[in-house]
Amino acid sequence: MAREKRRIKKIDNITARQVTFSKRRRGIFKKADELSVLCDADVALIIFSATGKLFEFSSSRMRDILERYNLHASNINKVMGQLSPYQQVEDCNLSRLSQEVEDKTKQLRKLRGEDLEGLNLEELQRLEKLLESGLSRVSEKKGEFLMSQISSLEKRGSELVDENKRLRERVVTMEMAKTMALKEAVETESATTNVSSYESGAPLEDDFSDTSLKLGLPSWE
Repeated sequence: MAREKRRIKKIDNITARQVTFSKRRRGIFKKADELSVLCDADVALIIFSATGKLFEFSSSRMRDILERYNLHASNINKVMGQLSPYQQVEDCNLSRLSQEVEDKTKQLRKLRGEDLEGLNLEELQRLEKLLESGLSRVSEKKGEFLMSQISSLEKRGSELVDENKRLRERVVTMEMAKTMALKEAVETESATTNVSSYESGAPLEDDFSDTSLKLGLPSWE
């Protein structure tokens, strides 16, 4: 099971804060020493505690590393001074956009309920109103979405009712056509039977007359 990631924030308890500072300081100094040995790098680390006490580590002479740093920073400033006006404007815009991104990121974290330490009552109230306004807009949008879904379902239901009505009418029409066809078939069969009976009756009369003559009976004709 993965360990839950702890959110980094200021330790309010002073004693716990000092203990953590001491442990972390020794740890970061150890990592800096390992970095300098493993990678043959010049490492300088300066830390000021909350009380203003200085702690430092350097893989070589601290003064030499700081001189190298100052020289490097000076060279960077010279290069920056040689930039064209267009490049300077671009760098200025980039710096401004970076600051805007950082500000928006902080604002987003506050909207999520994070990094609220240090906010005064007025700032918290302003944040609360902003969240309430956003929640109201979300609820309104949710209501519009639900009403749209309900309207769509009602329309679909009406279409299904009409389709069901058309199917019923079609079934009734088919039943009526089937009944008419059956009735016509019955009438046709009945007519055929009557005609057959009539045609088969004539020879019987002739046979009766012949029989009467043979017996010497008077004829009915």
